Amino acid sequence: MSTMEPWLREILRCPNCRAELRDETGEAGPELVCTSDTCGLTYRIDDGVPVLLVDEARKPA
Repeated sequence: MSTMEPWLREILRCPNCRAELRDETGEAGPELVCTSDTCGLTYRIDDGVPVLLVDEARKPA
């Protein structure tokens, strides 16, 4: 799971489509995944800070 503060996690949304994000653990560590069926971007979390940049997000396979 992520190392982010729970209150921050609750208010974050996907910057691409504004859908909710869910916590997951990927190969490189904690990440946030968009819950939208049409978007599905994955954002990494660096030292507890979410990197919510669409250009740096991983696209779904």
